[in-house]
Amino acid sequence: MKDFIIPDDRDMGTPAKTGAPVTLTIDGFEVTVPEGTSVMRAAAEAGISVPKLCATDSLEAFGSCRLCVVEIEGRRGTPASCTTPVAPGMAVRTQSDKVRKLRKGVMELYISDHPLDCLTCAANGDCELQDMAGAVGLRDVRYEAPQNGGLANHFEARDTSGVANPEWMPKDTSNPYFTYDPSKCIVCNRCVRACEEVQGTFALTIEGRGFDSRVSAGTATDDFLSSDCVSCGACVQACPTATLQEKSVIEMGTPDRSVVTTCAYCGVGCSFKAELQGDDLVRMVPYKHGKANRGHSCVKGRFAYGYANHKDRILNPMIRDRVDEPWREVSWDEALTFAAQKLRGLQEQYGRRSIGVITSSRCTNEETFLVQKLTRSVFGNNNTDTCARVCHSPTGYGLGQAFGTSAGTQDFDSVEQTDVVIVIGANPTDGHPVFASRLKKRLRAGAKLIVIDPRRIDLVKSAHVEAAHHLPLRPGTNVAVVTALAHVIVTEGLMDEEFIRTRCDWDEFQDYAAFVSDPRHSPEAVALLTGVDPQDLRAAARLFATGGNGAIYYGLGVTEHSQGSTTVMGIANLAMLTGNMGRPGVGVNPLRGQNNVQGSCDMGSFPHELPGYRHVKNADVREMFEAIWGTEIDPEPGLRIPNMLDAAVDGTFKGLYCQGEDILQSDPDTRHVAAGLAAMECVIVHDLFLNETANYAHVFLPGSTFLEKDGTFTNAERRINRVREVMKPLNGYADWEVTQLLANAMGAGWHYTHPSQIMDEIAATTPSFAGVDYALLEEQGSVQWPCNEEHPEGTPLMHVDGFVRGKGRFIVTEYVATDEKTGPRFPLLLTTGRILSQYNVGAQTRRTDNVVWHEQDLLEIHPHDAETRGVKEGDWVKLASRSGETTLRARLTDRVSPGVVYTTFHHPDTQANVITTDYSDWATNCPEYKVTAVQISPSNGPTDWQEEYAAQAERSRRILPAAE
Repeated sequence: MKDFIIPDDRDMGTPAKTGAPVTLTIDGFEVTVPEGTSVMRAAAEAGISVPKLCATDSLEAFGSCRLCVVEIEGRRGTPASCTTPVAPGMAVRTQSDKVRKLRKGVMELYISDHPLDCLTCAANGDCELQDMAGAVGLRDVRYEAPQNGGLANHFEARDTSGVANPEWMPKDTSNPYFTYDPSKCIVCNRCVRACEEVQGTFALTIEGRGFDSRVSAGTATDDFLSSDCVSCGACVQACPTATLQEKSVIEMGTPDRSVVTTCAYCGVGCSFKAELQGDDLVRMVPYKHGKANRGHSCVKGRFAYGYANHKDRILNPMIRDRVDEPWREVSWDEALTFAAQKLRGLQEQYGRRSIGVITSSRCTNEETFLVQKLTRSVFGNNNTDTCARVCHSPTGYGLGQAFGTSAGTQDFDSVEQTDVVIVIGANPTDGHPVFASRLKKRLRAGAKLIVIDPRRIDLVKSAHVEAAHHLPLRPGTNVAVVTALAHVIVTEGLMDEEFIRTRCDWDEFQDYAAFVSDPRHSPEAVALLTGVDPQDLRAAARLFATGGNGAIYYGLGVTEHSQGSTTVMGIANLAMLTGNMGRPGVGVNPLRGQNNVQGSCDMGSFPHELPGYRHVKNADVREMFEAIWGTEIDPEPGLRIPNMLDAAVDGTFKGLYCQGEDILQSDPDTRHVAAGLAAMECVIVHDLFLNETANYAHVFLPGSTFLEKDGTFTNAERRINRVREVMKPLNGYADWEVTQLLANAMGAGWHYTHPSQIMDEIAATTPSFAGVDYALLEEQGSVQWPCNEEHPEGTPLMHVDGFVRGKGRFIVTEYVATDEKTGPRFPLLLTTGRILSQYNVGAQTRRTDNVVWHEQDLLEIHPHDAETRGVKEGDWVKLASRSGETTLRARLTDRVSPGVVYTTFHHPDTQANVITTDYSDWATNCPEYKVTAVQISPSNGPTDWQEEYAAQAERSRRILPAAE
């Protein structure tokens, strides 16, 4: 395959506009652009470059640098082209003697206050100031640079992270990923504006006046690490000089080529240009044409890619006969032969259903498709499961029941047209930060926000954003709150009756309306159960029903409950009740936690479904796959992960191939997971590092990072994005090749030579992917499924003219309390979540400098609960449940309510899931991570279990020296 051809990537100076066409002439050339377009952008459209420094097309025009002045016939003066809108018949001159003289004079002033160290500057060859000096023909500077003594001393006193320059302020090198060099600053404001307009953090300001003006990251005692900066990189990308510069560029030099690929972290699916020097990755730059991120990024996608070359990475296959033995490195042939013989031997001894696979949401669609094909076509059973079921299977079930399809209804662009947003069980600023930035921008423009969460997340109140309502419900009562919202809407006659009559099943609605109208579902009746103020809940319901376009975004705080599927159906009911379906700015939008959760589900990773969400019991579907694969498919659904573990303990499940997933850290009830893995006779881990699951593995197959593979990811908005090979796999093989090698070692006879062939097979067997191939993705950049004959370029909005199932279905959502109850021994409720700098189990981000922000999991506890237990800030506390116990340090905060505690799960030494139970969603078996009854008590340090676990992990990771 050829490298992706990057579309026109020029910086057009100001953002594109939409409007009626306007025709003008620029330097004698006629150009037609939309109304509202700046003269600068119109010139760029005509191929005429106007010099600029403060302007960039990712930010609104500012007009401060005065380098882009032009002459306009009939107007006095020389206006800035970036802030001057076009007008019909306008005649513009961009290259007169007058404007050339003005530009040169302006540039002289900039250069007079700038160090002339271009030859040794890290931005040499990648500096807009340098480029513009050449563009205006500056060859000499008549002014002497000021010494800046007073301000330099001021900065030097507060900042010891850099070496002081006698003429300018010292560098701030506190951030692990980029430096701030005030001496290079031209005060263009681009970084400040990017922080405000793009990121929405408002961490940067301009301090001082005149030649003393410089960017400030906060108060006089703040540097870039201690400030509110979230290290998204927007300021670095916007900076036209070396003021804000990646440390990787300073160390390695300017990149000379780029490859467009897709981030491997959360479900937003940001597009990046991986910029390289030869085969060495220098930096990741968010791709301006990426339709999910629109040129923005977060600290993980932008900077946390160093794990790809981390010393912990395993690059050679390893085997061992027993888990108490050290690993020994072997060749690929020996490892694959060993694994294949083990698996076939187990099937001969215990039956063909005695082995299975687990796929990962961090792998590509093509890789995931092959893994489920491995179990169905080669193993001869349906024992395939995925972490996608462990987090978002209630989404598939709930939305499938209500709408007829199991995915989000909108694209991310839709948020720009919403008027009222409900965020329930999600923390976008930490889990999906690029989407959160777009949401915050819309909120600053006037949209209203309702947050339903036990914890006060940042969106409740932060810089320039405040929720209209925060409903801090008790963990486990989502269904009661959602039904109470519906109760208010129905009983007060706020529903959209026309939408319901035309788009939904009216008879089912009548039954549903009678159910929710019952006084037992009123906000007042459920207040004691949910802990939510009834008047606030009523006000939130009225706002959502009457506030205009209403959109609902939800996350794992909805799905990871015993009633996760019920809550999803309740959310679908709310959207249909208010007519918020089928147009921009509305809809039901699950925020997927990992990069390919959606794709993992689409590819048939569940034990009861073939690709495209079709049940294995359907003979016609099996026959289609059997005709292509040339093997029979078992009509009997296979085992889910907890069933595999139960069967292993019982002695009937003996072998597992686990690709890219760390179930010992990520799945609930760690002791049970460990017991199941220990009972298996062959565990094959296919991953980057010796993860926690590998403690019980017999075969380790080295994996490849997203930088080393071709394929596709499908993000939370159903967008199929290309992943492109940035560098060759360090282990020798991409992950799809390893799966093929294992299949062939077991006699499969597969002959794929490129992932595009796997996508062709996906398209041939999966209706929603029927029109997808790599040629289309190269042409379009990305497409959203369904992509088929009816929708050849994809489907941004679902259910526009009707629901996939025909009529929308209202479903009764009866609240059923979880079996996990608080009591005298365990009076508190634990809920879990993520933090911005870390990702999932932390295997990748813990091996980057992101640990600067989060080096350990902490337990958030309300000061009242802490005081009654004698716990102070930073104390070691024992966190105990009916399942197990662990220790971690306490953080006292009123983000959580009394009676609720909260922690993250990014660090294996905490192993938070030793606390969580094996309760799960009634429909999908999705674990109930978010509700665990616990007790907190002071502790002196790690528990006996943690010490035993650490010792066992250390023993299991011994590797024999390679033979000479």
